Amino acid sequence: QVQLLESGGGSVQAGGSLRLSCAASALSGDTFTSYCMGWFRQAPGKEREGVAAISTRGTSTYYTDSAKGRFTISRDNSKNTLYLQMNSMKPGDTAMYYCAARRGACAGYWSGVSNYNYWGQGTQVTVSS
Repeated sequence: QVQLLESGGGSVQAGGSLRLSCAASALSGDTFTSYCMGWFRQAPGKEREGVAAISTRGTSTYYTDSAKGRFTISRDNSKNTLYLQMNSMKPGDTAMYYCAARRGACAGYWSGVSNYNYWGQGTQVTVSS
C-alpha cells in the first residue's frame, strides 16, 4: 500500500506563493518512477478536480487551464517526492489539496479522479483577498 503524505499548505494573501510537497513511502517492491503523480484540489461544496500531473520520469507535465502559467509541478525521483509550486495565487485557489499516484501513464488519464490508485490525506490551502 503506497502512502502519500502532503505538506506545505497554509494561508497566504492573494498574489502570494506556496510550495506543496508530497512524500511517497511504503512502495514495497514498486518504484516511485512507476507512477504518474498528480495534484488535485477540492473546495467546499465542489467536486475534486485535477490541478496538475507529471509523468513517471518527469518529462511531461499537464495542467488545468486555471493553473497554467501560475503553478509548476515537479518531482524528485531520488527522494520519492512530488512538488507543486504555486505562484500568483488567487482566492479561487482555496481548497484542500491532495496528492495522488496512478500506476502507469498520465496521458489521457491524468485529470480523472477514478484513474488514481493512491491518495494522500490532503493539505489545506487558503488564499485571502
